[in-house]
Amino acid sequence: MYPKLFEIGPIAIHSYGLMLGIAFLIGSTLFSKELKRQRKDENAGITITFLAIIGGLLGAKLFYVIEEWNFGKGGSLASYFRSDVLFSPAGLTFYGGLILAIVFIYIYCRQKNLKLLLIFDSMSPAVMLGYGIARIGCHLSGDGCYGLPVNGTMWEFLGYSYVKGIVPTHAGVLVHPTPIYEMAVSVIIFFILMRMRKKTRFYGQLFFIYLIFSGAERLIVEFIRLNPKVISIFTQAQLISIIMILFGIVMLVLWKNKTDDELIDINNLKQK
Repeated sequence: MYPKLFEIGPIAIHSYGLMLGIAFLIGSTLFSKELKRQRKDENAGITITFLAIIGGLLGAKLFYVIEEWNFGKGGSLASYFRSDVLFSPAGLTFYGGLILAIVFIYIYCRQKNLKLLLIFDSMSPAVMLGYGIARIGCHLSGDGCYGLPVNGTMWEFLGYSYVKGIVPTHAGVLVHPTPIYEMAVSVIIFFILMRMRKKTRFYGQLFFIYLIFSGAERLIVEFIRLNPKVISIFTQAQLISIIMILFGIVMLVLWKNKTDDELIDINNLKQK
């Protein structure tokens, strides 16, 4: 693993931070191009990307701290708000970042009278690709997003005990490189969403499909990741994934009969 790539004077360049920065740059570029295709203000994309960065980092770190308190050594929640934890380049939970970023973007869109679902549609492919790129950072940093030992049956995986702080890669034990799996699947989903974005019929359709794909990807990979089980064989991330999948399916069914105000005027878009 390579958590620290190199140093420039007193500044250390961490692999996860670098890949996260690359993910946001590429995501912002794709998002702005999609807004341009939709004939919307590209400058709004810069502001929304900035809000997504702030909300994403704050939410990801907050969710990570809560997870550490809940599944770690216990103690008071305040004891986890230490500088070495809060300002560490590692320790970011994607779902927490996604939730708070959505809240920030929702508030901004309400203030600027922007169609929220159009914005979410435009962001969905970029977010999926950005997630995959960030997973490369997880793999390089070795921050705990590893999988279960390669040798073993599925039943052993489902019943595998989570032990905080025990890294199975010690002593030459081979584990599933789950960040690489997620990166590969994220790229595939990205291309699917890019193909579908010009064929959507109503605002929110692409975003709801993104929720289903993203939730399904995480739901499946969690079965071979070393994470604590919350309910039966399911981890906390899997429960959130199930909510995302169900929400996406329900919204697709409800939105398909929406009024003309929610329908996309395909003829008014500049197809590229």
